[in-house]
Amino acid sequence: MKPYAESCEQNRDPILAVLQKILADRKQVLEIASGTGQHAVYFGEALPHLTWQTSELPENHAGIQAWLDEARLPNVLPPLAIDLHEDAWPLATSFDAIFNANTVHIVSWPAVERMFAGIGRVLAEGGLLCLYGPFNYGGNFTSESNARFDAWLKGRDPESGVRDFEALDQLARLQGLVLQQDVEMPANNHTLVWKKTGAA
Repeated sequence: MKPYAESCEQNRDPILAVLQKILADRKQVLEIASGTGQHAVYFGEALPHLTWQTSELPENHAGIQAWLDEARLPNVLPPLAIDLHEDAWPLATSFDAIFNANTVHIVSWPAVERMFAGIGRVLAEGGLLCLYGPFNYGGNFTSESNARFDAWLKGRDPESGVRDFEALDQLARLQGLVLQQDVEMPANNHTLVWKKTGAA
């Protein structure tokens, strides 16, 4: 049975509307933490000009592959094993875009730091990083629902939680990434878009 996440169904169309614009001239996208695989097949089918590389922890590969086997899309590739708690990523190529949704608030801050370091290594010059999720601004929640979500996250893992945009932007800058867009999304989420300029 394929894994299923209701949130993927709810947010896929608003995210796609953003990706259609910002990835129009891209060729190779790495999705960090592909989760169930639902986003990969939906975006891959809607954006056939892209080669969409999935990735996840090895224990989640079978679920992603089930979605890929059913969709049979030539531009969506089987998942690579990427663990955000490890420094080494098994990648032999660079990408002109990287996409990630709903991860930085789930993993620990050291894992977020390693994620951005890895992005800096594999994102090509001029490449784009697209990060979707809930974020705080100036240390403040953007909604009561995000505050409740943060409390729920910390209740299950004290090292997780909704992250401050400013802290993420600082990590991006350390990798030579400059913010291009901050797009407001439904359900108090945002899509952040950085471009790699090489000037860290």
